[in-house]
Amino acid sequence: MKILQGNNINEEKLSMIKQKALDEHIPIIMDDTLEVVDKILVEIKPKRILEIGTAVGYSAICFSKYLINEGRIDTIERDEQRAEEAIENIKKMKLEKSINVLKGDAVEILPTLTEKYDVIFIDAAKGKYPFFLQEALRLLDEEGVILADNILYKGYVMSDYNKHKQRTAVRNLREYIAESTGNPDLETEILEVGDGLAISKWKKIS
Repeated sequence: MKILQGNNINEEKLSMIKQKALDEHIPIIMDDTLEVVDKILVEIKPKRILEIGTAVGYSAICFSKYLINEGRIDTIERDEQRAEEAIENIKKMKLEKSINVLKGDAVEILPTLTEKYDVIFIDAAKGKYPFFLQEALRLLDEEGVILADNILYKGYVMSDYNKHKQRTAVRNLREYIAESTGNPDLETEILEVGDGLAISKWKKIS
């Protein structure tokens, strides 16, 4: 198999996209989480990546370095303004052929997808994580991996936190952890990196 490894990324432009997001308090993947994801992508050599939660496109651009064989990232963003900014950032990086932004609510878009993905990265509405997991399992390739960012949510998820403001998000993140770790067909690891990262893979049949 001929493998064409990744896209060439203009690191200076990428740094500017990152800094603008930080300055505007737009949530993007944390550096230490990205380091872990980078290692996973190097190992998997993905051709198809699905991202749930684009924000301004920073993480998708970072992930595009690891696509093989002219692979593609489909990334879903509900917020119209952020989706448009992501599209502009992707154009600046000359990655339109590699990254496809799907504008709309992931709850509506995910059921319409039918292709299999090597990597599925979840970083969107915390209250929808259990739904995202079920759709991700349907779309995951047999050798693929699901990555759920912010799974520990400021430490609330593993504490006795029960305040009204974040109660739904915390309850649903706990449900995600319970479902992913309790699924007999999955191997799930929870890392205390960044704001928490859940890594799920299909169990190998020996």
